[in-house]
Amino acid sequence: MNTNYAGFWLRFVAIIIDGIIIGVVQSFVFVPILAALGLGFANSMDTMDLSDPNQAAGLMASISAMMGGYWILSITISVLYSTFMESSKLQATVGKLALGLKVTDLQGGKLDFSKALVRNLCKIISNFTLLVGYIMAGFTEKKQALHDMIASTLVLKKS
Repeated sequence: MNTNYAGFWLRFVAIIIDGIIIGVVQSFVFVPILAALGLGFANSMDTMDLSDPNQAAGLMASISAMMGGYWILSITISVLYSTFMESSKLQATVGKLALGLKVTDLQGGKLDFSKALVRNLCKIISNFTLLVGYIMAGFTEKKQALHDMIASTLVLKKS
């Protein structure tokens, strides 16, 4: 098995590349939705009295709901992108491919969809640890981040 583990900085650059790609994809999804919502929102703002606590609370609730929806859709797009790419024959996202990396199970085999999904859902945990879950990849023996440890996966340099 290939034991040429991908270190923190290679993985960090791959995340940046993937973030740009995901950002472009998300803009194609979000811009039309926000434009449609914005047109309706602008019309209702003309008649809104923000000195009325009920209307101000309604406005805040609407904004919070839109932000929550954006967050959920954003995470969904990111998780699905990474899951489909890492469970494909490529075994990597575009960012990882660009840097010659691949994601495997602990024996060096290809991930199935469910294992890749678990790995990518666990990235949410790595995010909630103030990114310490990602930083761990710089200090663990097999260069595993927290989500790799939970899902029993490795990120390797292609040999």
